[in-house]
Amino acid sequence: MARYLRAVSNPIAAVGESVIEMATHLGAVVTLLARVIRSLFPPRFDIPEFWRNLYKMGNQSVPIVMLTAFFVGGIMVVQSAVFVKRFQATSLLGWGAGYSVLREVGPILIGLMFSGRVGSNNAAELGTMVVTEQIDGLRALSIDPMRYLIVPRVLAMVIMLFLLTILGDLVALGGAMLFGRLIIGIEFGVFYAGLVNSIGVHDLVHGLIKSLVFGLIIAITSCHFGLNTKGGAVGVGRAVNAAVVGAALGIVMSDYFLTYLLT
Repeated sequence: MARYLRAVSNPIAAVGESVIEMATHLGAVVTLLARVIRSLFPPRFDIPEFWRNLYKMGNQSVPIVMLTAFFVGGIMVVQSAVFVKRFQATSLLGWGAGYSVLREVGPILIGLMFSGRVGSNNAAELGTMVVTEQIDGLRALSIDPMRYLIVPRVLAMVIMLFLLTILGDLVALGGAMLFGRLIIGIEFGVFYAGLVNSIGVHDLVHGLIKSLVFGLIIAITSCHFGLNTKGGAVGVGRAVNAAVVGAALGIVMSDYFLTYLLT
């Protein structure tokens, strides 16, 4: 009987530990977000570091974002080609592509790609700085790591994901238009008419609001796990993994609530 009780209690204890750990991380993330917001009033942060992060996180992410978005548009056309041909609903292809890209597919896929490339790199950089005591060195020199490192990175990630989402939406729609012409034979004018007649500015704004929230989630999550790295090189790997998983989970969960609130 005692053995049975121990077998039952161990999974329950594991679940309890996981819940406590998640609550601890969530509280630390909220605290870090509050510190970032507080550091913006007045907005004193390192401008050169901010520009370096804009280039590193944004400009260098353009090729992979454009390639991903282009083939996402093509995949949507391939998936819908059967129904478009069956019902001769050629005018609906532009609406379907625009609605799904602008509201859901564009922000989510670009956000996940951005998290995998930029968020993981940010967590690795901060984690390496922690284990090599560079963060402590900044404090010893009376340099606030929050204003010197964290705030420029958070701002750069939010701004660049917003701009990359706009670019990715345009490229995805262009890819859908091109593949629609090549695969189904739909003229560019028909696709464009179906797009502009059915899609409004609110659909674009819907997706861009999500991109801002996703960028903030990726930035805060990667900074949190990077700053809390422990255990040397192995700990850096764990921090990167936790940052990517946490950002992906945050993106999916926030997408549900944002879709509910914005619809």
